[in-house]
Amino acid sequence: MPSYPPSRIRNVALVGHNGAGKTTLAEALLASAGIVARRGRVEDGTTVCDFEPEEVKRQMSVQLALAPLTTGDIKINLIDTPGFADFFGEVRAALSVADLAVVVVSAVEGIEAQTEAAWELAGELGLARLVFVNKLDRERASFDRVLAELVERFGAGIAPLELPLGEEHDLRGVVDLLTDEAITYDGEGRHTGPIPPELAAMEHQVREHLVEGIVVGDDALMERYLEGDVPPTADLEAALAAGIVDGVVFPVVCGSATTGVGVDRLASLIAEIGPPADRRPSFRVRAGDAEHDVVCDPSGQPLAVAFKTVSDPYVGRISLLRALSGTIRPDTVLANPRTHAEERLHVLELLRGKETEPMPEVQAGDLFAVPKLSDTATGDTLAPKGTPVVVLDTAPPEPPVLGVAIQPKSKGDEDKLMTGLHRLQDEDRSLVVERIDETHQTVLRGAGEMHLAVVCDRLHRKFGVDVATEEVQIAYRETITKVAEAEGKYKKQTGGHGQYGVVVLRVAPLERGAGFRFVDQVVGGAIPKQYIPAVEKGVAEAMESGGPNGFPVVDIEVTCLDGKYHPVDSSEMSFRMASALALREALAAAGPVVLEPISMVTVAVPATMQGDVLGDLNARRGRVQGTDTAGDGRQVITALVPTAEIQRYAVDLRSLTGGRGRFTAEHDHYDVTVTKA
Repeated sequence: MPSYPPSRIRNVALVGHNGAGKTTLAEALLASAGIVARRGRVEDGTTVCDFEPEEVKRQMSVQLALAPLTTGDIKINLIDTPGFADFFGEVRAALSVADLAVVVVSAVEGIEAQTEAAWELAGELGLARLVFVNKLDRERASFDRVLAELVERFGAGIAPLELPLGEEHDLRGVVDLLTDEAITYDGEGRHTGPIPPELAAMEHQVREHLVEGIVVGDDALMERYLEGDVPPTADLEAALAAGIVDGVVFPVVCGSATTGVGVDRLASLIAEIGPPADRRPSFRVRAGDAEHDVVCDPSGQPLAVAFKTVSDPYVGRISLLRALSGTIRPDTVLANPRTHAEERLHVLELLRGKETEPMPEVQAGDLFAVPKLSDTATGDTLAPKGTPVVVLDTAPPEPPVLGVAIQPKSKGDEDKLMTGLHRLQDEDRSLVVERIDETHQTVLRGAGEMHLAVVCDRLHRKFGVDVATEEVQIAYRETITKVAEAEGKYKKQTGGHGQYGVVVLRVAPLERGAGFRFVDQVVGGAIPKQYIPAVEKGVAEAMESGGPNGFPVVDIEVTCLDGKYHPVDSSEMSFRMASALALREALAAAGPVVLEPISMVTVAVPATMQGDVLGDLNARRGRVQGTDTAGDGRQVITALVPTAEIQRYAVDLRSLTGGRGRFTAEHDHYDVTVTKA
C-alpha cells in the first residue's frame, strides 16, 4: 500500500455495545472496498478482525483490531473494538489514536450501557462522532425509536442524514436527505431513484430540520437560507464536515451490515465528511517541564506513540503505533524516553487483522505496526535521539475492579507463569499482577470475570501454563482493647551451655494505624542492655506470626518491665523466645479483636439507580460518606465499605445497574470487624 498524507487518512474507531454488529460492519466495509472477496461471519470465526482463538470461541471481540481499507484516494484505518464492558480498556486505546468514533447502535436493542460509555469517552477526548444504526433488517427493528433515544440521550446535535426504506425483512435501501434521493439495493447492486410518494412528506420535514441544523453553524449559509436560498449539497456537506470536527453535529446514518444496505454509503461518508488525521484534537507532549501540542506535519521530526502491544507466539512482540509527526521509513532509529533505549524500526507493516504487508514509509497521522521492539510497551513514545519528549496519556487505563488468586497447576511452572503474566501486561494495560506477601497469593486483577477468564486462556495457549484459581484472601489483622501483663520464661538444658531467659511484658492498645511501639523500662540490669534488642525482635516476630486469632498484630505498645538472666546460659535466642512467649500470653489476656480492611468506595450511577445502590451498600455494612452530582448528571456516592464485602462488587454492580454503574475502591484503613445485624 502506498504512503498517504494526513489529509487523506481517516482513523476510525467502531465502538458500541456488545452485539451491535461492529465486527460484522467492519467485515462488510472491507468487502465493499474489495479488500476481502467474501465476507466472513462472527458465528463461523472467519472474520478479519476476530481472529484470536479466545474471540472465535466466545464469538465476540476481546481486543482491538486494525482493518485498513481505501475508498477513492482516501485511506480509512478501521479500528474494530470490543463491546463487552470487561474490555473497555481496548476502546480507550482505540479512541486515544482515532480521529472519528463511529458509534454502532442496534436498531433492535437501541442504546445500551457501553454505547453510552463509548460516547462519553469520545466526548472527553474531543473526538468527532457519527452514529450508524445497524440491524434494520432484524425483527423488532425501529429506526424511529432509536433516533428518539439518540436525541434524548445525546442532545440536539443528533442529525439524521438518512431514513430507511422499509424495516425488518422489508429493508431495501435508504433515503439520502442531503441529495433528496432514494438508494435501493438488490441482487444486482445499488440503484438511485426518486423518493417513494409515501415517504415524500416525512422526508421533506426531516430534511428541513437537517438543513436548519447544518446552516446554523455557518453565518453565510444561514443568511442565504433565511433569504429563501437553499444551499446546494456541496455547501451543506462542507458545513456539515466543519460541524462534525467542532463536535456540534453528530450525523446519523443507517443500514444493515449483514445485507450490505447502506454500508458503501457509510464508507463514502467517512471519506467525504470525516475529519482527516490532521484535523483531530492535537496530541500534547511534555518536554522537561514544558508542554506543547504536536503538529501533524509529515515534514517534521519523526514522533510516534504505541497504543497497543500484541504478543504473537511466532513473531514475538508486535507494537501498534500512530505516527504523530514526520515521515518514518524502515530502519529509522528512534529513542524511548522512558527506558532511554534506542529502537531500530527495521520493518514497517500494515496490519489487517492478523495479516501484514510491508509499508515503504509512514507519514504523520497514519497507523502502522512494527515487530520486535524489545523495550517499547503500550503507551510509550518513540522520538528522535536527544529529544526526550513524552506523549501525554489521553486515555489511561481504569483501575482494575475484580481480582482472583492464581497458581500454576504444575509446580515447575512458577517462572513460566510470571513470564507469561508480564508479557500479557505488556499487551493489556488494564491488567494488574501483584504478589501479596501477607497471604502468600499471586493476585490477578482486571475489569471483570470475562477479562480474567480470557487472560487464563491466553496463559495456557501462549505460554503453556495451566492455572488454578481461588478467591483472594482478605488480609485481616488483630489488636487488643485493654492493658495486660505476662511473664515468659524460656529454659532449656541439653548438656553444656543451656538456654535461659525470663521477660516480663506489658501490652497496651494504641490508636488505629499507629503500628508498633516498644518501650524499655528494665532497671537494675535485670536484663543486660545487649539483650534488649533481642527482646524487641522476639516481640516483633511474634506479632508478625499472629495473635490469638492467627492474624498479624498491630497498633500496640509493648513495654519490657523486668526479667532475669543467667551469666552463662542466657543468649539472644533465649530472650527472643522468652519475649515471644510473654507476648502471646499477654495478648490473650488483653481483649484481642480482629481488624478488617475498610475501602473507600466511589460509585457513579444514573440518578434513577441511586436508591438501589445506596440500599446495596448498606447491606454490605457500608457507611455512606456523602453523595454529589457529577457534570454528566450522574450521582456520585462515596462510602466506607469492608473490603470483604466488595470482592465481587464489579459483577454485582454491573447486574444491579444494567452495566451503567462504575466504581473505584481504595484501601482506607483497618477497623474492628462488625458482623451483619
